[in-house]
Amino acid sequence: MDVGIDNFRHEKVQRFEEFVDRRLKPDLVHAIAERDKVFEQQKVFSDLRRNIENLEKNCITNLRTLVNLGSEVYVQGDVPDTRSIFVDVGLGFHVEFTWSEALKFISLKEERLARQIEEYTQLIASIKAQIKLVCEGIRELLQLPAERTVEGRVF
Repeated sequence: MDVGIDNFRHEKVQRFEEFVDRRLKPDLVHAIAERDKVFEQQKVFSDLRRNIENLEKNCITNLRTLVNLGSEVYVQGDVPDTRSIFVDVGLGFHVEFTWSEALKFISLKEERLARQIEEYTQLIASIKAQIKLVCEGIRELLQLPAERTVEGRVF
C-alpha cells in the first residue's frame, strides 16, 4: 500500500476525530444541558399551576406556609390574601396576577416551553446523527467492516 495514501487517511481520520471531540460532542453536551434547563422551568410552572388549581378548588384565601430563605433556612410566613399572586415572567420581572390570569399566563408559558423542548430534542437528534455519520466516515476511511446490529445491540 502507498505510504502517501496511508498518511492522507491518517490525517483525514484525525481531523474527523477532532471535529467530533472539539465541536460535535461539546455541542451535544450544551444542547442537552439547555434542554434540561427548560425541563426544570416546565416543572416549576407545572407545580405553580397545580398549586393555584388547589387553592381555587379548596377556596383557600389565606394560608400559613414555610418560606425558604436560602441554604435550607426556613421561616414561617402568613399570606393574608392568596387571591392574587406574583409570577416571575422572566428577566427578573414579577407581575401580579389573579388566579385566572396566572393560569392563562402559565398555559401560554407551558406551550412555549414544550416547543423549546421539542426544538432542543430535534437539535440533539441532529447532532447525534452527525456524530454517527462522521464515525461512519472514519470507519470507511479505515476500511473497517460495518457494525452489525441485532435488536438495538451493536456487534
